[in-house]
Amino acid sequence: MMSPISQMKAPEHAPFPKLSSTQVEKTLLPQLNQWALSNGLIMADKTSGSTAKVAPTTVFPTPVPAKVFEQAKNLQKTFNQLYAQVSNSEWLMEETEKLVHSDPDFTGKLYAMAKKSASKQTLKMGLFRSDYLIDQHSEEIKQVEFNTVSVSFAGLSSKVGEMHSFLNSLGAYDASGEMKMFYEGMGELPVSESSVFMTRGLARGFTMYQSVNSETKKEKAVVAFIVEPNETNLYDQKAIEFNLLRLYGIRSIRLTFEEALQDVEYSSFDDNKRMFHKKTGKELAVVYYRTGYTTGDYYSDDCWKAREFLENGYAIKAPTLDVQLAGAKKVQQLLTQDDVLSKFVDDEEAKQKLTKTFVKIYPLDDSPLGQEGKKLALQGEASKKQYVLKPQREGGGNNVYKSDIPKFLKSLDEKDWDSYILMELIDVKPSTENYLVRDGKLSREPVVSELGIYGTILFDAESIRSNEYAGSLLRTKPSSSNEGGVVAGFGTVDSMCLV
Repeated sequence: MMSPISQMKAPEHAPFPKLSSTQVEKTLLPQLNQWALSNGLIMADKTSGSTAKVAPTTVFPTPVPAKVFEQAKNLQKTFNQLYAQVSNSEWLMEETEKLVHSDPDFTGKLYAMAKKSASKQTLKMGLFRSDYLIDQHSEEIKQVEFNTVSVSFAGLSSKVGEMHSFLNSLGAYDASGEMKMFYEGMGELPVSESSVFMTRGLARGFTMYQSVNSETKKEKAVVAFIVEPNETNLYDQKAIEFNLLRLYGIRSIRLTFEEALQDVEYSSFDDNKRMFHKKTGKELAVVYYRTGYTTGDYYSDDCWKAREFLENGYAIKAPTLDVQLAGAKKVQQLLTQDDVLSKFVDDEEAKQKLTKTFVKIYPLDDSPLGQEGKKLALQGEASKKQYVLKPQREGGGNNVYKSDIPKFLKSLDEKDWDSYILMELIDVKPSTENYLVRDGKLSREPVVSELGIYGTILFDAESIRSNEYAGSLLRTKPSSSNEGGVVAGFGTVDSMCLV
């Protein structure tokens, strides 16, 4: 989910092409659109998966300090391991149970299913993304959130980097019209390998499933993508789906929750509840959730029944319910406390590196820190710092900002306040040098960007089978917008110029 406070602080000398608005609109934009349509940097029409438009994107790559990018990359495996350990703990279930009364329709249902899960599959998979901003005072990365379910844009992130590199090689960024490469010698334009690395994570889960089920043949098994009906982010998902087949010979199927409930059945030949697709006879080796992270994704009772049905099956899930619950904002808040973080991280150096990325986050419960959080939340604009109120789930459009917080809290029963956390907004500085393209229209206004780092991990209660960095994502949005989700209509996909 894109943060409302997103800005990568670039050096003063950071390179941006000096094209006029006319050059951008008349010369560069047609090249951008043609490349995007030719190469799948697109989003589906809501009414038809057979029609598409160019995905919201930036015209120029955004400067990012190379040392910051390396720092974020190097932390990802540590964060992967932290959240894997959290998901395996009784502590997670104890803390989640405290949220059930205030969020019964979402967290409560996920918790209830996780507690009674009867799956005999011990392997778990995490396809994660940690999102960061750079504080303009300390010039250090600060974590906005850690996403554990429906982690998006690994496919489009690779494509936007390729597009910006193409435009640079074409000479489209040269204001003189001589078609010189603007970025030559000025900074690296890395292309995120997220579409390949995230695919590799899924493929490893598939291979591990095969290794413990000798009767499961590769050609008779699939990765099941669990998706929304009329998914606009179809082509981002398709990039992963195509790579599974192209790179590993692994087939995929796409199912909504309701289709999964109707078209998938447990095996009648064993008690492990191996799952098979009725129409094709294919075995589900991996269940990959690209939906299911907010209440709107469970639009009928059958959706909840399908999630429970899939969770109890033998396929490896990305993620399991407990891995998803580990991504709750309450968990993020608790992990900023030294006594809690120390439960899961023994190495002092690793703990210090994680802690340096944390900002102050308060609970809104009856603890001393919670009482402090309530006081700050009700101060509104009078507070010396500004805050955002976040619920216990991923996905955009759920947050409450700044002076709106007191009124919102007063509309709730105070006993329900502890289903939210209060997080300091990171002090960042907008840039005015880039253009945003959405629905074919150009805009140039102050913009801010957020860096996401992907990671994959395969583990069980005893050991970690694989743990890897899996690419990057940059998203850019108008600084005037609190929300920043690309699919939600606020942000754009972007790439980096490392300086």
